[in-house]
Amino acid sequence: MSAGERPDPELLARAALTRVLEPGDEHGGRWIRELGADAVMRLLTGPGREPGPLTGVGPERLAGYRRRAAAAEPLRDLESAARAEVRFVCPGSAEWPTQLDDLGDARPVGLWLRGRPHLRTWALRSVAVVGARACTPYGAHMAQTLAAGLAERGWVVVSGAAYGIDGAAHRGALASGGATAAVLACGVDTVYPRGHAGLLGRITRQGLVLGELPPGTHPTPSRFVLRNRVIAALTRGTVVVEAALRSGSLVTARRAQELGRLTMGVPGPATSGLSAGVHELLRGEAVLVTDADEVVELVGDMGELAPARHGPVHARDLLAPGAARVLEALPAGRAAGLDEIALGAAAGTDEVIGRLYELHSLGFVERQGDGWRLTPRTSREGVQSGADRRGGR
Repeated sequence: MSAGERPDPELLARAALTRVLEPGDEHGGRWIRELGADAVMRLLTGPGREPGPLTGVGPERLAGYRRRAAAAEPLRDLESAARAEVRFVCPGSAEWPTQLDDLGDARPVGLWLRGRPHLRTWALRSVAVVGARACTPYGAHMAQTLAAGLAERGWVVVSGAAYGIDGAAHRGALASGGATAAVLACGVDTVYPRGHAGLLGRITRQGLVLGELPPGTHPTPSRFVLRNRVIAALTRGTVVVEAALRSGSLVTARRAQELGRLTMGVPGPATSGLSAGVHELLRGEAVLVTDADEVVELVGDMGELAPARHGPVHARDLLAPGAARVLEALPAGRAAGLDEIALGAAAGTDEVIGRLYELHSLGFVERQGDGWRLTPRTSREGVQSGADRRGGR
């Protein structure tokens, strides 16, 4: 906003309402939808004390709204924000991510942003990576690796800048030179947690820091929970990396499911309490993922498939069924005659002779006198003979 320029009344009112309404306040959201933000502010700051169209809340709560509205100074907030290179976007503006409208009356009144990237463009190709604050080294490694892989593939990694999995996800994206966005439960100029001052600075320079609360606002426990709905709605899908049975990350995942977003989980040890919440998600509608390719296959465009996964392919795996039966009929460690091999393969002698010469040409067997035996290479590869199977080994 340039000096001397007065913002649009609706935007000014929405900026003021970020100081009046708590995040996710559905009563306030309904008032804004029905009346418009400017009208709501005029009703809250006007001389009348009757609730009028501001229905659904008791007189004490409405009085609290009025006290907050009287103290709000949105023009000063916007001007000081502009000096700190913070901007305010709201529904209807070019940068507003319309997927947040899926939250209905609980959608943010507006968002305060720090960082140069265009939020709406970034949000179109974004994935949330969230999880436990007190994570294990395994969880931190998985979050960082996943985030780096997603960022390298052109996806924006969104998280909450908390300790643990959130911080690891942001660092993974930053380390790969990719894009990351932090959704805060406080003002975008407030460093929380304190230990992430350097990380938040890097995110601001390389990505985006955003939140519903105006500059200077501090977090509260309820604001962390409500922040999670923004993470869920903003992104194409949510990946949970480690979460106990009681975890804010599960709130994000379940809200994502309610909104029709994809929910994914990274499995951990069955004995780990920090993976118990993820495993419960995986027993429901969440999809198991282990790397960035699998995440992109789910949230990406048609054709963005993860590579097929299989164990090593041995030459004997490519044998025709008849040749494989003859090979399995040879005992390990000694030669066998045609009759013994034919009995073990349940085949005729003529067929066995043909198969043995085929296997000889491929290097699986060799002649020894009147009999046949496995080559040393075949023995090392662990072909299980019919004699071994009958012996139970």
